[in-house]
Amino acid sequence: MENTFYIKLSKEQIDKVGNSIIYLTDKIGNLSKTKILKLLYILDELSIKKSGIPFFNLKYKVWKFGPVSEEIFIDLSSDTTMLKEYIEKEVNGTSTIIKSKKSFNDDEFSDNDINLMNFVIDEFGNKSAKELIQYTHRKNSPWYNTAVKHSVLELLKSGEINNTELPVNMSIIIEHDSRKKAIYEDFVEING
Repeated sequence: MENTFYIKLSKEQIDKVGNSIIYLTDKIGNLSKTKILKLLYILDELSIKKSGIPFFNLKYKVWKFGPVSEEIFIDLSSDTTMLKEYIEKEVNGTSTIIKSKKSFNDDEFSDNDINLMNFVIDEFGNKSAKELIQYTHRKNSPWYNTAVKHSVLELLKSGEINNTELPVNMSIIIEHDSRKKAIYEDFVEING
């Protein structure tokens, strides 16, 4: 019987997330937990924008510093279980630094995937976590529009609340492109 209290990532998703983190840290250097979370989200957002197909197909929630994949956030914040074979963490005061634990394995990646990761590294790799948060919170972004639609934007900005259970609506990225939207909807229907 399926437990509806948590979302279980597939082995393929975990492998792709783990190896993506390895790739990112190998190319950019050791990264903070927040920066990793933002870069993973940006990969999904840009992949949907480009092709209609998510990079990881993670579910993101509207949090103050979000969008955040709660499952990845928890795994990077506590005892790492899902990603333990891919990464190690070093707590440095109030920040957590993520380091790769093994070599990158490209089995889960197409040439387009590698090209997208390289694009994200070139465009966002030198940005701070704060700059990445600003990017993911930009006006008309999926996070922003979902927060506005559900009247939580000001509550998050003011710090009255830190997180919500609201899923970020990723389909707004491609709502103007019926072909990509159909691809995205088919992908989500098949892959959950």
